[in-house]
Amino acid sequence: MVLKVKMSTLCWTLLVLASTVSAKSLHRGDTKELLLREIECLLGDKTLCDERKVSLPQRNNAVKNTIYINGTVYTVAGQNWDKTPRQAIVVQDGKIQLVGSTADALQHVNCESTVINLHGSTVLPGIHDVHVHPLEAASRVGNTCMMKKDTDPELMQDILRTCASRQIGTTWILGGGHSIESILNHIEKGGRPPKEIIDEVIPDLPVILLEETSHSVWVNSEALRRAKITANTPKRRGGVIMRIEGTNEPNGILLEDEGNSIMELALKPTPELEELSYTGLMEGLEILNENGITSVSDARVYWGRHNDKSWERACAEGKLTVRASLALWAYPQKEDSYQIQTLKDMHSDGTSDCFLRKNQIKVYIDGLLDSTTAALEEPYVKNLHLPGIPDNKGMNIFDQPRLTKYVRELQHFEGNKRFDFLIHAIGDRGVNQALNTFSDAWVSGTRHRMTHLEQIKPADLNRFRDMDIVADFQVAGDFTLPSERGRIESVIGADRAYDFVPLKSVFDTDATVTLSSDWDVSTINPFVGIQHAIDRGHQSVSVKDAVEMYTINAAYAMRQDHVVGSIETRKDADFVVIDTNIMDPRNAGVISQTKVLQTVLAGEEVYWGEGQNPIKDDTCPVLEKENKYCIPEHYCYTP
Repeated sequence: MVLKVKMSTLCWTLLVLASTVSAKSLHRGDTKELLLREIECLLGDKTLCDERKVSLPQRNNAVKNTIYINGTVYTVAGQNWDKTPRQAIVVQDGKIQLVGSTADALQHVNCESTVINLHGSTVLPGIHDVHVHPLEAASRVGNTCMMKKDTDPELMQDILRTCASRQIGTTWILGGGHSIESILNHIEKGGRPPKEIIDEVIPDLPVILLEETSHSVWVNSEALRRAKITANTPKRRGGVIMRIEGTNEPNGILLEDEGNSIMELALKPTPELEELSYTGLMEGLEILNENGITSVSDARVYWGRHNDKSWERACAEGKLTVRASLALWAYPQKEDSYQIQTLKDMHSDGTSDCFLRKNQIKVYIDGLLDSTTAALEEPYVKNLHLPGIPDNKGMNIFDQPRLTKYVRELQHFEGNKRFDFLIHAIGDRGVNQALNTFSDAWVSGTRHRMTHLEQIKPADLNRFRDMDIVADFQVAGDFTLPSERGRIESVIGADRAYDFVPLKSVFDTDATVTLSSDWDVSTINPFVGIQHAIDRGHQSVSVKDAVEMYTINAAYAMRQDHVVGSIETRKDADFVVIDTNIMDPRNAGVISQTKVLQTVLAGEEVYWGEGQNPIKDDTCPVLEKENKYCIPEHYCYTP
């Protein structure tokens, strides 16, 4: 009779234990010792019962955390971070609780811990890309008719013939991907007007083909008609209408803001277009995470097309998997007072529950070297005889006085609101004008940024440091490599081409330098960017320098270096796990082949590499806790 009571009591106890221990634990052996102790207690060992009452831990006191062990963790904090990698990271509530040894990290194991064994994989802070166009790059709306980059325009008619019926979201046929060089070479060789090539295939629907850098478009006659561009259209602010030689008739090539303006007609917001833009952004975010990117600056947000609404929707729906600062586009042809007030009204520093801010302004001060629209101090070697540019020194999209007006109005307003400016400046005259603007309008506390910087006068190099202007370069594209210098030599001559994209020259002044992609002009892959940064001859930097440019320096540019950009305690847990130790000199030649295994944003995994879904790892060490009854309920994953 007594035995039956004890057995009944034991059954009751087992039910209680089952209700307090997770099903996952019961299916493993983690609770075996607990159950045995309960049985021994109930069978009469009062000492064990008393000990149990004192020592048995309460599950609701355990803190959920994720513990990464056995890694090669580069913190990018301090001067010698490249020489002193750590082994482990403890993440709790989205923040880094500890960076140290595996033994130190395992001291934080508890009944709610998740343990991830990195098996030596390298960990870096989350990559920042401060000049990228994810919505445009991934959107299917503008990618219906994709051209081959360097193919003669006459040979692209077959593509146009087959793709026109596939257009979605608009009645305009959109595409691109060709190079401006292929178009200009066609014209120089006496080829027929580019618009006629499209007219022959698609005469009745408007067609816009955006060349790979987005600084010009190739259109047909119907597109010109709808845009009301004729032989009598004067040169307008910020743009160029190329003409048929010997006449004023447009030839179908529109440069700079003339191209942007006609695209606004094609992409006038509709519910269908906004849905497609949002879909493109979602796909773009996935690509960013796949490449280890946790923070971006969308470097040209066309608010007239409602592109900012896609970002806001991602934020509202909890689907934003990067920290994003939007650089709102300053339209060259909009009236100033209206545009400045509109931009002020759009400003936002974000909220605590979303990583989205609208706190940058994007302005073009000049154009592109390849199309001879970048503003140079001396004439180009190549002369395209562009209408309205008789001196062959390029042009301003925004001139210096107008840019100065915008900077003064928007860099600090309505109390503590501020926009940081992102200035597209390619030619040495354009760079000088932008620097002059910041000098004339200087106020403390700004983090303005200039991007591209393909030509800089020696006298201007130190001015980035002196005014704390961030210098942002893109070197991921093959066209920036010394081996490809011949292309740019044909445009500006060998002397100026020698220091094309003077990354090292600016870095040596102790200015804050960042690297970015300008995707989809160049590859989004930051490890290609790092590879190219160390392979640029006399303009090379070290791997350590390049990593800092993609992390802590870029975090500074985005006003978030106090939160992310390095792996330090109390910072948010943004980091990337990769398969290659890029800091090891033996891997210097294969950095571009690096694969991302895992991307973490604020402690949440936003990407697991292909074939790298978390799996149970029975070799993961478990720390013996002082309380022998608390067998940690942990999962050991191998990324």
